[in-house]
Amino acid sequence: MSTFHFELVSPEKLMFSGEVTQVDVPGEEGDFGVMAGHAPFVATLRPGVLTVYGENAPKMIVVRGGFAEVGPNGLTVLAQEVVPVDEIQPDVIRQAIDDAKEDVADAKDDRTRDKATERLAQLEVLKDALGH
Repeated sequence: MSTFHFELVSPEKLMFSGEVTQVDVPGEEGDFGVMAGHAPFVATLRPGVLTVYGENAPKMIVVRGGFAEVGPNGLTVLAQEVVPVDEIQPDVIRQAIDDAKEDVADAKDDRTRDKATERLAQLEVLKDALGH
């Protein structure tokens, strides 16, 4: 199977760089898979699980926000936040959801409420994606 170069970058560090056979990306307008020879494009990310396929077992990585760019040099994902799935604890997600619900209830203005509601929706999507 053909390979291509993939880089996953967060503000803190380069999370992954190497040759892969496929990457499944949680796009804002729908999930999409990238393989060698994919047409160039740019997409925004939604919170979700990015899956990297290569020689070893698939790597599942949670991403939150950012952009994906497919170009002649492969795929680059610039994510706001990146956490390997195996580092996420279900109780931490549940607590974050509870905290976000409190933030929605305690919001003093529409802007704060909208921001808290968006964060709650992102956490719910993440919880569902991880099967927790």
